[in-house]
Amino acid sequence: MDKTRRSVVNMTAALMTGGALRPLQALAQGSYPSKAVRIIVPYPAGGVVDSIARVVGERMGRQYGQPVVVENRTGAGGSIGTDLVAKSPADGYTLLMVSPSHAVMPLFQKSLAWDPVKDFKGIAGFGAIPNVIVVHPGVKAQSMQELVRLAQKKDSGLTYASSGLGTSSHLTGELLNQMARIQLTHVPYKGQPEAMTDLLSGRVDMMPMSTSLALPHIRTGKLRALAVTTHHRSAALPDVPTVAEAAGLPGFQVGTWIALLAPAKVPPQIISKLSTDVAAAIRQPEIQARFKDLALEGAPQSGAAFDEFLKQEVSTWTEVIKRAGIQANS
Repeated sequence: MDKTRRSVVNMTAALMTGGALRPLQALAQGSYPSKAVRIIVPYPAGGVVDSIARVVGERMGRQYGQPVVVENRTGAGGSIGTDLVAKSPADGYTLLMVSPSHAVMPLFQKSLAWDPVKDFKGIAGFGAIPNVIVVHPGVKAQSMQELVRLAQKKDSGLTYASSGLGTSSHLTGELLNQMARIQLTHVPYKGQPEAMTDLLSGRVDMMPMSTSLALPHIRTGKLRALAVTTHHRSAALPDVPTVAEAAGLPGFQVGTWIALLAPAKVPPQIISKLSTDVAAAIRQPEIQARFKDLALEGAPQSGAAFDEFLKQEVSTWTEVIKRAGIQANS
């Protein structure tokens, strides 16, 4: 190799090596983030996922001295916002806040370009908000056991609302149908506000929903709480039994878990930094108080622990959806 060619090769190698090291050097020097970070919420504003994203984002912004902006990118059951994040640059500046629908969306939409497990890495799991099964006061069931008996009648015609296909309210209803061997008719809506309007007016009979959203209506008597859907009673509704207790369905468990994810190709050093920083943020008393106000319960998870949890969620709900005979749209 002549001297000129050797010089060019050596220079190219040096530039490539230096270029590859710059992101790591920058990270080591604490320069991430050097600009605004976006948290994409693929669901409507005002819901529990949106609320938690804003609580976490505001605290992270103060820690970083950079804006952490929450953007609602809704549509197609959450797949539009999720697709945006999956296709975003893998630099840690575009993150995704999700709930159980993230795990099951591919079961409802064949044409998705992303995989809930393979295309994302966990930053943190924040716990879960217990769902509570509520009925309109006109429903002739004062307990979960009475509701199951009523639903077992062939002409019951009982309906349950959900805030969309694949949401935790939908999954709760399907699991209840299977475990109690009943047939509640699913009425999906485009979001929580529309579902709530029809539930309060009596157009639909019942709905599994987050305790934080149900509490004001339970307290005013506009809705009746029959059971919470977690293994244990909710701190927000200590006098309301679990489905397992009230209906004799051991193992019944559904909650609206919330987690923060990043695109899978974000460098592990940035994932690690985000995980550490988010964990520090949510330990703050002010954040714990806000989480309590939102009825968020359970221990936080590291990103790695959430990744394993998500795999199990996908497996569990895949079986439930298959047994329900629900077919994916093209």
